[in-house]
Amino acid sequence: MDKSEKEKMITGELFNVYDPELVAERGAARQQVEALNELGEQDPEKSQQLVKRLFGATGDQVEVHATFRCDYGYNIYVGENFFANYDCTILDVAPIRIGKHCLLGPKVQIYSVNHPAEPELRRNGAMGIGKPVTLGDDVWVGGGAIICPGVTLGDNVIVAAGAVVTKSFGSNVVLGGNPARVIKPLK
Repeated sequence: MDKSEKEKMITGELFNVYDPELVAERGAARQQVEALNELGEQDPEKSQQLVKRLFGATGDQVEVHATFRCDYGYNIYVGENFFANYDCTILDVAPIRIGKHCLLGPKVQIYSVNHPAEPELRRNGAMGIGKPVTLGDDVWVGGGAIICPGVTLGDNVIVAAGAVVTKSFGSNVVLGGNPARVIKPLK
């Protein structure tokens, strides 16, 4: 039996981003995201309920400030005490797993989607490929930082503002720069 484009997307195979099922799911997610962004900080309890319906899984305490953007929502899994500041984007083509007690500064971008290197497959923008992203517990991602597809970060990692994380790192480090590198270990 042939895999659906959604199955290909989630398992990290080349998939058609304009598949009707995926287009409909992105549209449904955008409606939820627009409701969340419109609500802003007027009703924190309702905002939290919207996030819990949008994301694949959350802890009890989750806070996401407007404006927030994502592709599907259901591929985002966050642990207890998650906070995303203003203007964060999480492109969740593949699963994005974020541990407990994690903080995203303003304008943080986490991408689990990429496009093929072959130009003929990119020309019309129809082909994508997903690579999961995992952030451990107690990770703090500073404002404007970018986490690229396929990255895994261990526990107690601080990503400096503006860093571009293109590869995986273990626990207890401060990362910074473009591409990000270890600035110093943490105890």
